[in-house]
Amino acid sequence: MALLRDVIDPELGSNIVELGMVPGAEIDPSGQVTVTVALTTMGCPLRAQIRRDVRNRVATLPGVSGVDISWTELSSEGKAKAMAIARRNVAESAPDTEIPITTKVLLIASGKGGVGKSSISVNLAMALATEGHTVGLLDADIWGYSVPRMLDLTGRLEGAETERKILPQTRRIGDGTLKVVSMGLLVDDEQTALMWRGLILNRAVRHFLEDVLWGPMDFLVVDMPPGTGDVQMGIAKLLPRAEMIIVTTPSRSVQNVAARAANMGRNNYLRIAGVIENMTAYVAPDGTAHALFGEGGGEALALEIGAPLLGKVPIDPTVSPASDAGEPFVLGEGPAAEAVRDIAKRLVDELVPAGELAGCSAHLAGTPVRLQRRGS
Repeated sequence: MALLRDVIDPELGSNIVELGMVPGAEIDPSGQVTVTVALTTMGCPLRAQIRRDVRNRVATLPGVSGVDISWTELSSEGKAKAMAIARRNVAESAPDTEIPITTKVLLIASGKGGVGKSSISVNLAMALATEGHTVGLLDADIWGYSVPRMLDLTGRLEGAETERKILPQTRRIGDGTLKVVSMGLLVDDEQTALMWRGLILNRAVRHFLEDVLWGPMDFLVVDMPPGTGDVQMGIAKLLPRAEMIIVTTPSRSVQNVAARAANMGRNNYLRIAGVIENMTAYVAPDGTAHALFGEGGGEALALEIGAPLLGKVPIDPTVSPASDAGEPFVLGEGPAAEAVRDIAKRLVDELVPAGELAGCSAHLAGTPVRLQRRGS
């Protein structure tokens, strides 16, 4: 068993003994060894590599005449435990950033553009701030930055006087604070086209996490670029304790694309905190609902990826003018504002809390726990 700790599962990145994938081993009087290996799935494409590594290591023991492997599959509980261990190990080896370990990081992601992901990111961050929290908002969509326009932010990010760090733009929101960083606050003209390749984009995001003096925060909301490319995978490795929220629309075709973003997150050991359905039915003044973009996409996606549906944000005529004017709609009234405020309260009340429990095993394993809102 000690030798088998040198066998690393190529997908989970941890040794198969620690992951609970070796229920036991038997040695008969002739020196024939039979090792039982429980895979995450019997169709694992890396099975041959695990077989080779197990045999090579066990065969080095004096007296071993041969090595056989008996294959089985982990139970659902065993798979969950293995994933929790993998998440913990990845988190412990994460690079240093300026994001405090007590900060709850929410990656707002989507499989494609045009679903209102940036609008959800901005208004969710504002809603969390109005609850009295200190919230960071990172615009990681380097090519398609839009956060400064939605918040009517101008000027450039400035450096700290005492440290070689960048200061986020900060504004008070009720009893809370919002800290914002975006590429749009580093260019002279918001119409500037950044024709950068993946490595440079990834480096830009890394600078935002390592060279910005974020300071204490309860939450960091990250507006992710759409899709599953270099930037998304880079952020997953830089922020392994982050949790993803997938934004979709009622359209079933969008749901299929959104599932890819969730799969990318899980392949990088991130927990999927939930799904937000945006652009739900328009409710006319007479109370009738009009499903302009179809129905059922949010529920179907939540069921497919095994995550809760956090809420539905309806089509509201006030949303677009508010965004264009730099006035987040969540600060006003209307069905969309109410829906986003409810989602923010649910995130604070029901999901894994920020702050003092950020490093506990419940967080790493993705177990929901309850947190009272400040002042309640």
